[in-house]
Amino acid sequence: MFKLFSRSKEDSQDESFPPVHLFNSESRKDEEFSPLSEKEVRIYSCGPTVYDYAHIGNLRAYVFADTLKRTLLYNGYQVNHTVNYTDFGHLTSDADSGEDKMMKGLKREGMNVSLDSMRILSDRFIHAFEADMDTLNILPPTQFARASEYVKEQINLI
Repeated sequence: MFKLFSRSKEDSQDESFPPVHLFNSESRKDEEFSPLSEKEVRIYSCGPTVYDYAHIGNLRAYVFADTLKRTLLYNGYQVNHTVNYTDFGHLTSDADSGEDKMMKGLKREGMNVSLDSMRILSDRFIHAFEADMDTLNILPPTQFARASEYVKEQINLI
């Protein structure tokens, strides 16, 4: 997938990027990675729903994204990485049913249901998540985005 040792002088003078191969789950084949832009790769990672602490099962997705990002950086790509924070509107079931996770967190903490309370609660768990990322030595993304700040864009996309 990537070279494990430092590059030779010939490699460092070559302007082309070495090939990176990834498993394509749709085709079920190992395929050479071809970015949309020659030098920049954009990665989006679905971030945590910030109503509670992340557990190791949640964090393993960010370890994978970090491994991919480090591989791309090592191979000479610039990486623009966005991770979102789901700070509202995520149901407890993946079947689009159940209680909103932020409402569940507010109730658990005895907080009023308001935008201010949701911001206070999400800020607490965002800080905890970022501390977990630091503890795991995961490279920070280029930017974080709060879902609550992109409602109009999400509606337009739909």
